[in-house]
Amino acid sequence: MDKFYLTSFKTFFKIGVFTLGGGYAMIPIIESEVVERQKWISKSEFVDTVAIAQSCPGVFAINLSVFIGYKMRKVKGAIFTALGTALPSFLIILAIAMFFRQFEDNPVVAAMFRGIRPAVVALIAVPTLKMAKTAKVTWSNCWIPIASALAIWALGVSPIIIIILAGAIGYAWGKLKIEG
Repeated sequence: MDKFYLTSFKTFFKIGVFTLGGGYAMIPIIESEVVERQKWISKSEFVDTVAIAQSCPGVFAINLSVFIGYKMRKVKGAIFTALGTALPSFLIILAIAMFFRQFEDNPVVAAMFRGIRPAVVALIAVPTLKMAKTAKVTWSNCWIPIASALAIWALGVSPIIIIILAGAIGYAWGKLKIEG
């Protein structure tokens, strides 16, 4: 069997075990492992893959791992990376479900969760800023992600609408630049 399958499973399993905060908190760790350490894809391919994974329905981290696995070894690669990503969460949630009732009212556990929440915000903010730099978000076009975030947060606009509009505007802008 190709060494990639075991390596990719172990890589994504390790990411799944040691990342708190969900898919977005996994971005810097996945980037470090997949782009810098394993060199499976380039930094620009990673940014594109994040955008595609975010645009698709389903769990972001699973989508991201599936796209990376598929790029490397088609369907079989996608299965190994997806299992590596999902299995730790499944096992952890199973263990928590079995034992959480005993600890849910414990003030120490509640205090730990209050401390973890702000750290998770930072875990999401850092890769967002890195991706903005890689995606060439500058002072002249930073209004696009800001307006998009505000439309989603303040006005309740569906992210799907934002993605479709951004794609259409990007296409039109590209056509104008080529023709003009």
